[in-house]
Amino acid sequence: MSTLRGDSEDGLRIPAGGGGGRRGDAGGTVAGLPRWDRCAVMGVVNVTPDSFSDGGRWFDTTAAVKHGIDLVAQGADLVDVGGESTRPGAARVDEDEELRRVVPVVHGLAAEGVTVSVDTMRARVAQEALAAGAVLVNDVSGGLADPGMVPAVAAAQAPFVVMHWRGFLTDIHARPVYEDVVSEVVDELHARVEAAVAGGIAPERIVVDPGLGFSKNAEHDLALLARLDRLRTLGRPVLVAASRKRFLGRVLAGPQGSPPPARERDAATAAVSALAAHQGAWAVRVHEVRATADAVRVAQAVTDAATPRHGGNSGADDGAGPDASGEAGTQ
Repeated sequence: MSTLRGDSEDGLRIPAGGGGGRRGDAGGTVAGLPRWDRCAVMGVVNVTPDSFSDGGRWFDTTAAVKHGIDLVAQGADLVDVGGESTRPGAARVDEDEELRRVVPVVHGLAAEGVTVSVDTMRARVAQEALAAGAVLVNDVSGGLADPGMVPAVAAAQAPFVVMHWRGFLTDIHARPVYEDVVSEVVDELHARVEAAVAGGIAPERIVVDPGLGFSKNAEHDLALLARLDRLRTLGRPVLVAASRKRFLGRVLAGPQGSPPPARERDAATAAVSALAAHQGAWAVRVHEVRATADAVRVAQAVTDAATPRHGGNSGADDGAGPDASGEAGTQ
């Protein structure tokens, strides 16, 4: 029996439209996590030597913890710690090495009061990271890579990100072939959320992610970003992870140009963050936090401005005349 839309087995009523960027909603809420009044910003800490955008920079535990704390100071609401690169062509690390990379960083950040998620496809890594202080499991395989993942998350009663995933890139079924990418991604995510709920994860603890860049080309990624409203019909908050990805490089390069390096795509990432926030995304996952933290706040302000206020505002700017800073008319 389907429990994704309508009433869940524990009596929870899930709205068919999901959360969505309106005053008092701001992309929906996730049980077990703080409630933010706007799209949340998830900062990335890659404890890897080979990630596509910042491999090796935070490979040392001390440096990784410091970087996570810096991201929070720059505006991150939570920090996603991963120890295995998912870039195209990356070799998988063994479980013990992933644990060695991830768990001390999760522990160090949690000890500093940081809200931490763990980016892993392995159940044991998820379990040990949760024991070390993580509060969210972000699995790019949506529970497909490790059959123990859904039971482990369910047992821990932890929030869970279900990303759209068609398999490792060596798998022929992972190729980016779609008749209608938006409809197919929504349908495949629906099936994975149903499986997670059937496996014991409470619906109110599930987040969905369209999996930009995973078994998708630039046109697919852009189509999904243009139709985040379709993702929200799943009734769960939406995480958008576009930061520095290849499709942004293709957009910036134009038809004849060469894509800029990953670390030169942060302004484009902030633009996507603003668009995602305005469409009701629950959170955006980014490497460079400061610009996106500003972008989602502006997006929420624009969304709020479209919501009628009661009580009367005659048009003055918070009672401060042309501009509280005295900058009216400044060019």
